[in-house]
Amino acid sequence: MKKTQCLSPDGGAIGSGSAIEWLRQAQASGSQGLDKRQCRELWELFGLASASAPESERAVASGGTMALSLRQSREFGLLIQAGFGAAEQALLGLDAGAGDVLAATAMIDAEDFLRLLRTTPVYRRCLNDLSAGQVADMDGALKQLVVELLMLADACTLMPPDEEIAVQMLSCELVVSNGVLVLADAGCCRVGLALKIPAQRPQAKIDKLLHPASIAIIGVSASAMNFGRIILRNLLANGYDKSRLTIVRPGEDAIDGVRCVESLAALEHKQDLFIVALAAHAVFGLVDELIAGDCAESVMLVPGGLGETESSREPAAAMRARIDAAHRRGDGGPVFLGGNCLGVVSHPGGYDSWFIPGERLPKLQKRAQRRAALISQSGAFMVTRLSKNPWIDPAYMAALGNQTDLTHGDMLSYFAGRDDIDTIGVYVEGFNDGDGLAFAQAVRCAVRCGKQVVVYKAGQTGAGGEAARSHTASTAGDYATCCALLRQAGAMVAASFSEFDDLFYMAGCLHDKQIGGKRLAAVSGAGFETVGIADSIGRHADGLVMASVDDVTRDRLARILIAKKLDALMSVRNPFDINPGADDEAHVECCRAFADSAEVDAVVVGLDPLSPMMRTLARSARAGFDLDSAESVVQTLAALVAEQEKPVIGIVD
Repeated sequence: MKKTQCLSPDGGAIGSGSAIEWLRQAQASGSQGLDKRQCRELWELFGLASASAPESERAVASGGTMALSLRQSREFGLLIQAGFGAAEQALLGLDAGAGDVLAATAMIDAEDFLRLLRTTPVYRRCLNDLSAGQVADMDGALKQLVVELLMLADACTLMPPDEEIAVQMLSCELVVSNGVLVLADAGCCRVGLALKIPAQRPQAKIDKLLHPASIAIIGVSASAMNFGRIILRNLLANGYDKSRLTIVRPGEDAIDGVRCVESLAALEHKQDLFIVALAAHAVFGLVDELIAGDCAESVMLVPGGLGETESSREPAAAMRARIDAAHRRGDGGPVFLGGNCLGVVSHPGGYDSWFIPGERLPKLQKRAQRRAALISQSGAFMVTRLSKNPWIDPAYMAALGNQTDLTHGDMLSYFAGRDDIDTIGVYVEGFNDGDGLAFAQAVRCAVRCGKQVVVYKAGQTGAGGEAARSHTASTAGDYATCCALLRQAGAMVAASFSEFDDLFYMAGCLHDKQIGGKRLAAVSGAGFETVGIADSIGRHADGLVMASVDDVTRDRLARILIAKKLDALMSVRNPFDINPGADDEAHVECCRAFADSAEVDAVVVGLDPLSPMMRTLARSARAGFDLDSAESVVQTLAALVAEQEKPVIGIVD
């Protein structure tokens, strides 16, 4: 984690202090953008000399240009970026940003940024024809410049609110001449107003939301099966104690055996959780009552229409402002989940507030141990994941909806601190202002605590971004930037829903396995599958590699082929095609041999349920070939997986 750097009293080492004064004067004069001459003078404050045109042309021809910038992101704050200059991008036919290094200034230091930069084509291109000493000089100059830019970013961030200088963009293009950095193009500089970040939510109250000792609900029909009534039924069906439930419903004594009261004022005590299942138009006033009456620690806003539609955006913004004001007073007021929110399933908290009838989404029997959490802006995303993959069944599933109050960053920070959670899955449509940074910091915290974070970021296209805005009033933001920063923080970012499902499930299953490297061994009785495995890992230059087969392992595998009378048909290699004639034992013993090898970090085995040699049928016409046979791969491979510290993964295609 980057440590905050502070300016020294005299303004810093080279130019960050002077640059602050320069930008302050520019902002005070009402100038939002500096002209080329001013930009060049600003960069000269950082010790950069301007290159003459011929020198620039020669540098581009030999070593090329490097673009370097600070820019403001609504979600992640100030970003620092380095990559090819515009002319070279065009010359090389690259998309904008291709091969760039990008980081949030609040999450990186100069050494780490340069470590990333050294892996890029633009850095290698800048090394053309440089001696070792010149390379060292260039590295030193780059590091000093990056240090100064990060100090400038910190100084802007740490200023008092009435003195804030918001750098919107500060860019240049550099060339390397004899190991010296010089300015080829001064780029641009823009300053503007800083983002207004909402007050911190009292995150301790998330615990009340997820483990409520009391729940009140409003919007329950006494005669029809509306959303409120379905939520009530699910609470009861999940075993939540009726004595801890209260319904706010005038004119009724009880509904489904749960006591009713006339109004908020009639509640006997402050509730841990208050569920709002009213129509959207009734919510705005009710929120004011809940805050003023100090009725609840947490509030769940189920209805949509609280910012997703054009007509609701103004009243929703006013409601957010009132919630924000409450967070700045006393104990911070209640935290709000939603609106447009499916609700929460909390197995540790003993409740299910989803408005999905049980008959439409049958759930697995409660398991003693669940160590995953799923956070999603879309309730339907969670419902679909659970319907298609009931075995994932996380301990917690929370729908954020349009993030009126609680955000992705809040919820991930909460789960990152829980010792009983190993894996966290997140579906994101968009981040609130500044919350992308909070979320990335929470990802890093979770990963450093030994957890896995799997993210699907919606809005991969312009059309997807517009759909996100209409769904949960979310601005999707720059997809590539978001994914790059989240991966850098340690998240696994899924490119598709099915990839999310696989990563989320496998991350939980493999949490306690030891990952020693990138060397993969593969076994299958289907030739196409071994080819497919090898092809799939070859798509990524920094991804997995096929492990080499050492002599001891080769001998063990050869003896397995001989014992199964397959040696005349197949030869030992990796990936290892063991032929459809291989039985359950052959699959498992080949996996065991690879897993025992010091050259192998993980094993993948393709399992063919159609092979006549495999015990894969619930009831087979062949005696002893049922799934429940002690020799079935279902039994024996599971035992091997349990005893191995390395990951062993089975595939059924």
